[in-house]
Amino acid sequence: MATGEPQQAPAGGEKRAVLLRKITEEGGFAFVASAEKAATGDLRAAEAAREMAWEQLHSGPRSEVGHAWRDAYALACLHVASLRAADDRHGALRALDMGLIMGGDLLRAELEEAIARVLADRSRFGGGGDGMGQIGGDVEKWNEGFTRNRDLADVVKVLPVKSLSCKQIERRSCISLEAFISDYFLCESPVILCGCIDHWPARTKWKDIRYLERIAGDRTVPVEVGKNYVCSEWKQELITFSQFLERMWSPDCSANLTYLAQHQLFDQIKELREDIMVPEYCNAGGGELQTLNAWFGPHGTVTPLHHDPQHNLFAQVLGRKYFRLYPASISNDLYPHTESMLSNTSQVDLDNIDMNEFPRTLDTEFMDGILEEGDLLYIPPKWWHYVRSLSTSFSVSFWWRTSILSSQCS
Repeated sequence: MATGEPQQAPAGGEKRAVLLRKITEEGGFAFVASAEKAATGDLRAAEAAREMAWEQLHSGPRSEVGHAWRDAYALACLHVASLRAADDRHGALRALDMGLIMGGDLLRAELEEAIARVLADRSRFGGGGDGMGQIGGDVEKWNEGFTRNRDLADVVKVLPVKSLSCKQIERRSCISLEAFISDYFLCESPVILCGCIDHWPARTKWKDIRYLERIAGDRTVPVEVGKNYVCSEWKQELITFSQFLERMWSPDCSANLTYLAQHQLFDQIKELREDIMVPEYCNAGGGELQTLNAWFGPHGTVTPLHHDPQHNLFAQVLGRKYFRLYPASISNDLYPHTESMLSNTSQVDLDNIDMNEFPRTLDTEFMDGILEEGDLLYIPPKWWHYVRSLSTSFSVSFWWRTSILSSQCS
C-alpha cells in the first residue's frame, strides 16, 4: 500500500456526503463549495469553510445551533488539519482539538484517529509540549501549590461569613454501595466519602507536572479567566494545556485567574481518562453517567452559588476545596437570577453579601465542609453549592441521571 494520507473509508465518505446535503438544505451553499475544494487539497478553501462554520456556531445561543453546523465545523477542522499536518503539526493538532471541543459527534471518531496520527508523528520525529522551562524542572515547588492554606485559621479568613461554624457535611469512610443508596442517595442527603479513590493513578501521576506536560501539553483546552462566570470581566479563552499550567505557576496568577472548569477533558485526552475510574456509587438508582467533567485551577478559584439537575459525585483528586450547600427547599431565600440563562445561579455573592438587597440569605441554614485530597462529595440534584479552591486543585465531577424523582426518606 502506498504511504501517505490513509484512504477515506466508504462509511466515512457517506457520512460526509449526507452532511453536505444537510448543509445545502440549510442554505450553506458557500460552505459546501469550500468544503469540496478543501477535499481536493485547497488549504485556503478549508480555512474559509472553517470560518463559515465558526460564524454559524456563534450566530445564536448554543442550544439553538443545529447539529449539522457543528458537524460541518468538525469536517472543516479535519480538512485544515490534513492539509497542515506535514509542516505545522501544532496547527494541525489545534484544529483537531477545536473540532472535538466545538464540533458535533458525527465525525468524532475521525477526529480522534487524526489526533492519534499527529501525536504518533510527533513522537517519531521528536518533540513534546510547548516546553515548561523552569516549571518542568521543579516538581517539588509545583507540589507546594497543593498544600496551600493548611492552617484552619488561614482558611477561615478567605471564606464567606459563618463558614465552618454551622452544620458540617457528614463524613464517612468508604462505605458500600448499598449503604450509600439507603443512607444518602434515596434521602437526597449530601455526604463526604473518604478513602474511595486512593487507588486512582491520578492521585500520584497528576502531582508530576512533567507527566501532565508530556501527555497534554500541546492540546488546546477552553479556560475561564476572571473571578467567576457572573462577573462582567469574566471571559473564555482557548490555550494549550502547557500555557494553562504556566498561568497556574505564575506569581500573579490571582490577577489573571485562569480555570479549566466544567470541561469534558477526559473525552478529549484519552490518556488522562485512564488515570481515573468511575466510582461504583454512580450506579445508584440504575442511572447512566451523563457527563464527566474536569476542574483544574489554582488557589482562589470560585464557583458561585448555583445548582445542577443531575446527581453529582465530586472527586477531589489533588488539593483542597471548600463547599457550602443549601437544600433546594430554600431556593427563594437564595434569590435565583430571573433570566433563563442564569436561573440556576443565585444573585447573592456569598463573599460579599448585600444585606439590603438580599436580606434573607445570611440567616438561611446551610451545611459546609472542606474536601481533602482523596475525598468524594455527593451533591443531590437541585442542591445549591458554592465552591472555593484553597490550593492548587484538580477535581473530577461525575454527573448521572436516574428515574428516581424525589426523596424516599421521611
